[in-house]
Amino acid sequence: MDKLTLRRELIEARASLSPEQRRANATSIRESLLDQPWVQMAGLVACYWSTGSEPDTHGLIFALWKHGATVILPVHNPDDDLDWAVYDGPDTLSPGRSGIMEPIDTRRGVDAIRTAALVLVPALAVDRGTGVRLGRGGGSYDRALARVGPNVPTVALLHGGELIDGVPAEPHDQPVRIAATPEGITRLM
Repeated sequence: MDKLTLRRELIEARASLSPEQRRANATSIRESLLDQPWVQMAGLVACYWSTGSEPDTHGLIFALWKHGATVILPVHNPDDDLDWAVYDGPDTLSPGRSGIMEPIDTRRGVDAIRTAALVLVPALAVDRGTGVRLGRGGGSYDRALARVGPNVPTVALLHGGELIDGVPAEPHDQPVRIAATPEGITRLM
């Protein structure tokens, strides 16, 4: 199956999830992640502000921040690369270029992700064999993931049924090392 068709099917499946199921999924993912020692010890966490039918990250970001982690969130540059800025509580966000909430803090540059001890990224699906993630198609997160060190946990947050076999891959696609689903944490590489 090609990326476009798979992307469309996954977006349709997400749209059919009830608000209750989405909340339950977000709670399960958040609690599974917060139970992991490698999450608890991460001093600098790169994450994203979820939108639409993505697994909700708002509670996770707040919990990480309240537990003492420095959380950086992306700021979309005009070239679709990701700059990063520090989240310092819910009152430090404003709508960005595409309406997604972004931190109002000083921009740290596209290379700020290199210093993260944990990287959480969006995905529509992840291949259980290769770790290749299917995103929305802009390539922003592939560029960001290419900057992450080889020993840093990179985690895609998924709804149930989105850890699959056969995600189409292209040379620029960057794999993730871990998938977090409502069912738990799966190491991929």
